[in-house]
Amino acid sequence: MGNPTYRALLTPSPSPPSDDQVANLPVRIKDDQNPQAPSPNAMLVDTPEEHIVEPNGVDNDEVAIITPEADEKEAPVLATDYKTMKEHVLPALIDEPPILEDQVHTWEIKGWRNLNKKEHGPIFHAGGFPWRILLFPYGNNVDQCSIYLEHGFEADEMPEKWSCCVQFALVLWNPNDPSIFHHHSAHHRFTKEESDWGFTRFLELRRLFSQPYDGSSRPLGENESVNISAYVRIVEDETGVLWHNFNNYDSKQETGYVGLKNQGATCYLNSLLQSLYFTNAFRKIIYQIPTEQDESMMNSAYTLQRLFYQLQTSNTAVATSELTKSFGWETRHIFEQQDVQELSRKLMERMEEKMKGTPHEKALAQMFSGKIKTFISCINVPYESSRVEDFWDVQLNVSGNKNLLESFQDYIQVEKLDGENQYYAGDEYKLQDANKGVIFQSFPDVLHLQLKRFEYDIQRDTMMKINARYEFPEEFDAAPFLEKDADRSEPWEYELHGVLVHSGDLNTGHYYAFLKPTKDGNWYKYDDDKVTKARKLEVLEDNFGGPFRLPNGQIRTLPQKKTPIMRPNSAYMLVYIRKSRIDQILTQVTEEDTPPHLRNRFAEELAAREARRKEREEQHLYIGVKVVTEATFQEHGGTDLTYFDMTPDQDPGAPIYYRVLRQDTMEQLVAKIAADLGQDPKRVRLWIMVNRQNKTVRPDVPIMDLALTVEETYSKASAQRDESLRVWAEVAEEVNADGEPIWPSHQAQANGAIVKDNMLLFLKWFDVESQTLRGVGHVYVRLDKKVEDLVPVILKKMGWGEKVPSGEKIQLWEEIKPTMVEPLRGKETLKTEELQDGDIVCFQRTHVHKSRLGLGESKPSEDAKSSDKLTDAREYYDFLYHRKVVRFCPHPQKADVQQYPQFELVLSSKMSYDKLSEKVGEHIGVEPTHIRFYTINGANGNPRTAVKRLSNQTVERILTPPGYGQMNLNQLSDALYYEVLDISLAELDTKKSIKVTWLSEGITKEDQYDLLVTKSGVVEDLIEALVKKAKIPSEEEAGQIRVFEVSNNKWYRDLDRNYPVISINEYTTVVAERKPEEEMGVTDPNQYITVFHFQNEPSRAHGMSFRFLIKEGEPFSETKKRLEKRLGIKGKSFEKIKFAVVRRAQFSRPIYLQDDDILYEKAEKEDYLGLDHVDRSRSARNGGGDLFLKG
Repeated sequence: MGNPTYRALLTPSPSPPSDDQVANLPVRIKDDQNPQAPSPNAMLVDTPEEHIVEPNGVDNDEVAIITPEADEKEAPVLATDYKTMKEHVLPALIDEPPILEDQVHTWEIKGWRNLNKKEHGPIFHAGGFPWRILLFPYGNNVDQCSIYLEHGFEADEMPEKWSCCVQFALVLWNPNDPSIFHHHSAHHRFTKEESDWGFTRFLELRRLFSQPYDGSSRPLGENESVNISAYVRIVEDETGVLWHNFNNYDSKQETGYVGLKNQGATCYLNSLLQSLYFTNAFRKIIYQIPTEQDESMMNSAYTLQRLFYQLQTSNTAVATSELTKSFGWETRHIFEQQDVQELSRKLMERMEEKMKGTPHEKALAQMFSGKIKTFISCINVPYESSRVEDFWDVQLNVSGNKNLLESFQDYIQVEKLDGENQYYAGDEYKLQDANKGVIFQSFPDVLHLQLKRFEYDIQRDTMMKINARYEFPEEFDAAPFLEKDADRSEPWEYELHGVLVHSGDLNTGHYYAFLKPTKDGNWYKYDDDKVTKARKLEVLEDNFGGPFRLPNGQIRTLPQKKTPIMRPNSAYMLVYIRKSRIDQILTQVTEEDTPPHLRNRFAEELAAREARRKEREEQHLYIGVKVVTEATFQEHGGTDLTYFDMTPDQDPGAPIYYRVLRQDTMEQLVAKIAADLGQDPKRVRLWIMVNRQNKTVRPDVPIMDLALTVEETYSKASAQRDESLRVWAEVAEEVNADGEPIWPSHQAQANGAIVKDNMLLFLKWFDVESQTLRGVGHVYVRLDKKVEDLVPVILKKMGWGEKVPSGEKIQLWEEIKPTMVEPLRGKETLKTEELQDGDIVCFQRTHVHKSRLGLGESKPSEDAKSSDKLTDAREYYDFLYHRKVVRFCPHPQKADVQQYPQFELVLSSKMSYDKLSEKVGEHIGVEPTHIRFYTINGANGNPRTAVKRLSNQTVERILTPPGYGQMNLNQLSDALYYEVLDISLAELDTKKSIKVTWLSEGITKEDQYDLLVTKSGVVEDLIEALVKKAKIPSEEEAGQIRVFEVSNNKWYRDLDRNYPVISINEYTTVVAERKPEEEMGVTDPNQYITVFHFQNEPSRAHGMSFRFLIKEGEPFSETKKRLEKRLGIKGKSFEKIKFAVVRRAQFSRPIYLQDDDILYEKAEKEDYLGLDHVDRSRSARNGGGDLFLKG
């Protein structure tokens, strides 16, 4: 029979295999290929031809069903020829793990039809471990025989955390004719949890005993007898994770290191952070940044210190959320993959800023920065033009180069300038043949190499990932790439320390890193939260890219096709360390190297977490008790007796909170409360507070039985709707001769009876003058008393004398609930007014004015009317119900923060727009008609649209608009921005608002102004408004001002002075500047070129674009002088700028200019002049589309 191919299907789960399963998937291949080659990546597996093997589950008979389809042909070997058969069924694995031992065991089976449902073969040994064959002769819930390999340990004999990696084959054959056989192969990591592995659908039963078997002269199962041979190959698990499913995998325990959690698409960040963390000298430098005075989560240096400390001490994967928040990243940034090179540069810049003024100010540059010289050297005369720059990484071309050394040679390749392209060497030497190129003067101790895996494909007109094979060495000598007179006192030999890998294509992918933490240690793979030991093969060969190669060196191709299978993963950043400095760079970092304040902070946080954990664990033993006292009631300024959801640090009228054991007695609880009140426990009585049907919470009955536990008391309070026991603490005012308290109501008698003589009422005072409501205390009154009888009690409580002064009266109200406050009739009894224990009576002093008929009636004073004071308690309760605290913030772009600070006002949500303006105007001292409000975006804090002044507009409608749905979900409901206008809102309606950027010092200083111009006006009116608003000299005094538009960081058009402002595009940036003197009188537009800024690629435009006058015959060395003046950029900042002609065509490559070039001749009509330099603009730092770090 020939080499059979087969198809196996895991039928219980139709979902695609996991990554771990995919690692075990043999692919269907031709007879002369490896039938067990695992798929390198799930995306490359041809699913219908995959093969998955699963454990049968020893503890139960539920087994994953596997369907092999064997295509048996005439066998070239015999099943009894074990050596040949082993080569036939156990081909080399693509992982190439070292082979420790091969064993073959044959189980002879007779009387097939008499076998049990489940049979175990005899024990045999391989690799020092017991094994056996597991057989389901009639199928494991399928109509095929099922055969597995399983370990033979007894339950109590298996070593702790035992595992064994095995490649195996199971061969079912005819003992009378060994040329008739059927086999399947697999490989698996055997563990205690996955104790068996094999084939549920090994062979159909009807085929097993068919006559003849697949074209042979006899059946496979003859006379109910068969043999099953197990070919077992024990392989070495070099990394500890070979064929691992990573269930319950502990990185710290297995490797000593921990990973970083992926927040969404932050794997690129994780790989860079791990690389920097294991550059130990860098970690030490970060620890030395002074952060003890700024332990803010918005300080990126502090959060990076915290992250490194956690990687150093934690036992589990560490989150990066603190760090990304300090960068100012929002959720959308977390799910956007960024470029590691750019992130690395920005992170280095930020850390350098944090180190300024410290002894380690230049430490990062000394470690990561080298020097490179750009030169043009004349061949025949002694003239050279050169510029030396610092570099923090080297970008090497992958395309066209086979390996790292070729890329370096390509990088320093010299271009010869001759013929028509001769170099102008000044007036002395004129045009000369010259060599143009770059050469390294020095390399840093830690060398970051960026491999340019992504490039623009001109054929496809898009960016593409270069998957070509590209090799890099474990060690290399950088000396050949240095200039001749470079310092060679130490060897320039480098050793590989890290490989950052990208797996995927241009649009999707995953990042991870291979790092070697110690000089002579192992390599490890850092894949987000998982850290595993790695082999050199995984570090080097697996990340060279290009097509997959078989162990014999052949290139793998797709079945029945000649197309090679390309690796999706390849290195794109390499980290090398200079060998002579490796001990310094990989120096040991100990606990003592970490900042003391950082250690102390983590110790505090650990203690707090431990306390919270203990509290959670013991939570079931405790219950909360919220206590309202006379003192808290007197501080309460709202409805009911208190706000139970508040705490004393938020509101002095909040209840006092106790956390007590559920099994404590009420007597113990009373003693605690009494001690805090400074009272004898005998004189303190607690009342249960219950929820009434009108949703108020009032005292109901006193707790008489103090022997009950707190939990029993809580359970008996059937009306409780709170997780805590709520009580009111009453203090007895009188005691008898024996020192026992005398209670006005619910007094226990000697015979056990409870006397209820009086009603408990609570008193509140509404002070009209101060516009406040405060608790006064409690009183006991007999039920048959009249309402007016409360007045003397109130006068005594308040110390207002014995009688109400002439011309005044005491008004009484019952607070039934927050929205229901009713006046009490003085002549009626308390019983008639339906008052009961726990009710609240509110009182106020009112002036009585005589009417013309001489009748007394209560009226508000004129002062009260004019000052918007609320004149009676019912109005004030209504205000409390609609009360809203609103925060007013000066508009970030349209208001002077120094002149107009942030403040809060207590308002009614029913207040109208005009009334709101009056309140705000009164507070900040401006006319209410000149105030404009803006709602606030809750997601980013930015202003939203201006609030319209409508007749039905109220505070409630402004903060929570009608139909408050998806569009308004992110609007803050308690805050507004405000702007103080120069004109009234009515006049504003006749104006157009235009934001203008004024360039006052070249292009380096941009001042933003919001200008209001009459809608019928023109650009000339806009200029006049700018002069007035910016307080700059007029055109007559300082020169002509021109206005132009910029779109996407490129000049768009000049605006004629008569151009109507109503037609100005709202989606462009309007810019104004003084027209340079050299341009006066120039009218030909062809004499101008558009100048714009970009970083590395023309598509990454930034900064302010403008038009620049070019002069015929002017060498670029002179043009640069005019540009320097125009830009306002001087010194080293200007020297770092590279100038290039950029064609208008998309993705065109910049043509960089030399000093002797003539821009007038190089540039065509539609071309741009590009300024290539780092984007340091404010927009980049604040998230204007590019990667940014704030903190």
